[in-house]
Amino acid sequence: MEIQTLIMEGLLPLCAGLAFFLYGMSVMSDSLEKLAGGKMEKTLKKMTSSPAKALLLGLGITAVIQSSSAMTVMLVGLVNSGIMQLSQSIGVIMGANIGTTVTSWVLTLAGIGDGGPWWLSIFKPSTFTPILAIVGIFIIMMSKKQKNKDIATIMVAFSVLMFGMDLMGDAVGVIPNTYFETMFAALDNPLLGVLVGAVVTAIIQSSSASVGILQTVAITTAAAAAADPTKSAMTFAIAVPIIFGQNIGTCITSLISSIGTNKNAKRVVVVHFAFNLIGTTIFMVLYYALRGVLADFLNSTVDAVGIASIHTVFNVCTTAMLLPCNKLLEKFAKAIIKDGVQEHPVGYLDERLLATPSVAIVESKRQIVKMAELSRDTLINAIGMLDAYSEEEAQRIEENESLIDTYEDTLGSFLVKLSASHLSEHDAGEISKLLLSIGDFERLGDHALNILYAAREMHEKGLTFSDQAKRELQSVTGAMTEIITITVDSFDRSDLELAVKVEPLEQVIDGLIATMNARHIERLKAGKCTIELGFILADVLNNCQRASDHCSNIAVCLIQTKRDAFETHSYLNKVKNSDNAAFVETFERYAKTYILPEE
Repeated sequence: MEIQTLIMEGLLPLCAGLAFFLYGMSVMSDSLEKLAGGKMEKTLKKMTSSPAKALLLGLGITAVIQSSSAMTVMLVGLVNSGIMQLSQSIGVIMGANIGTTVTSWVLTLAGIGDGGPWWLSIFKPSTFTPILAIVGIFIIMMSKKQKNKDIATIMVAFSVLMFGMDLMGDAVGVIPNTYFETMFAALDNPLLGVLVGAVVTAIIQSSSASVGILQTVAITTAAAAAADPTKSAMTFAIAVPIIFGQNIGTCITSLISSIGTNKNAKRVVVVHFAFNLIGTTIFMVLYYALRGVLADFLNSTVDAVGIASIHTVFNVCTTAMLLPCNKLLEKFAKAIIKDGVQEHPVGYLDERLLATPSVAIVESKRQIVKMAELSRDTLINAIGMLDAYSEEEAQRIEENESLIDTYEDTLGSFLVKLSASHLSEHDAGEISKLLLSIGDFERLGDHALNILYAAREMHEKGLTFSDQAKRELQSVTGAMTEIITITVDSFDRSDLELAVKVEPLEQVIDGLIATMNARHIERLKAGKCTIELGFILADVLNNCQRASDHCSNIAVCLIQTKRDAFETHSYLNKVKNSDNAAFVETFERYAKTYILPEE
């Protein structure tokens, strides 16, 4: 065969098929992860209390998203952010190695229908994937629901993946058998087979893809050998070492992702690599020891099912051997990567989590809840300084306000980067809510600082409010304590029943402050209060009112996000309407709770 023909009809279609295959797998994995959403991350952290649970969890999630590489990169990011511990990740890694074998079984569909009853060909990908693609495209074009579009995208991506498999198979069929004879003869050395499997997998960064390529070559050469006995087919002796090597090569993705991470994250990669290296070493020793006994089996032709079976047996057996040794793997990783002091900055989130947006959103909210709780405590403590000033507490409030600013800067930058990802409508709405909320939580810290300055001025000048003003201020600060508390709780739990209570209480606070300001003016006219104290009181009340407004913003944002709407003004006008019985009832209850004392 001429070189030109080999390139044009063999190598180029082979590369094109590989490109379609990798693209289809990547899109399918991303869409499956979007469908799983934040539940995947929540489940990941809840079910890692024991190695067995972690194993099942890693298996399940990897089987769903069909990428052990994505699973491991996610673990590196979670451990690097301090969200998970190294010990929790070990079982998940082992489960991910088993879960990734699901892909090889899916790819065996490419061999269904050959040589069997005619009706079996209905299940052959070349028959049903075009239909799958057409249906998927139709749903994408016609459906308005993002979930349906994600499901349709998975259907189209699977069709593209299978088309790539067929294209690779056709291309391999064009390549002269002499090339395969030469290649198979070279790969008769098991160690070379391991090396080839590791290198190819490392280059394309996907064990699933490299297994798919191996299955394609096996199917094509087996068909050629069946038609012409003079041609060579791939045997188990060639395929088995390559499969072992593929499991080592898949570690390259997690290795790359660990660059720039902390020591615990690097230990995740060490565990991942050690797991596959130990498994390969044990199986290679068994391979050499039993090579003579299993000669007939090893020299028999391998097919797609055989490759999928070897891939599964290797990972299941390796896991069964090493799962009881998870503590030893942890100690080994710590021995390789020595301990060192490394603290994450406030609000830190590993950018590797951007690869899994649903996980990144959940972890962003977790950090924002920390910021919200800090804002709540800082504001409540600042209000308390009006009654009992303490310089030590004042310094703590100032430090906390600085931390709140850091939270806003760090989380804001991360969320902006996250918003550029390919997101579902739900995830895009969540990011909008989080971005809007962090600004309001940061402003609560600013108002806490302003109240502190007022308390400090009174302390330094030896000023004090009148008894009447103190009693009135206690009603306002009591309402302020409740509104910030229910705001943070509703945000933390996404509790709409709590969130709807914020606006009525905010209206009560506005009324209390308006009445206090009016009474203050009367006291000024009567000479019962000084101008200086009047300015301080007005400043405190103004900051309380502004803080309550920000609580209202947060609650409204939460409610509107749940309803997929952001018309804040129209919502507020609607809930304040006198016909809104629930609003009126809540308002009246708070109005009876927080009453200014009679003069």
